[in-house]
Amino acid sequence: MNNKNTTIAGIGSILVAVGGLLVAWFDGDTATNPDFTTAIAAIMAGIGLIMAKDAKPPTGGGNA
Repeated sequence: MNNKNTTIAGIGSILVAVGGLLVAWFDGDTATNPDFTTAIAAIMAGIGLIMAKDAKPPTGGGNA
């Protein structure tokens, strides 16, 4: 959790995926089926964003 922006994006991705599953599951319409494949992919992307090591400026001198 190096950068708050990617952490917030990851949490948002997870919340949207879980929210979408819950809405599809409990909406009372038997024709609506939860899309678990998409939800799992979004949750994994969210975890990846939370765990991401964001780019940091290089330290030390370079060959400029």
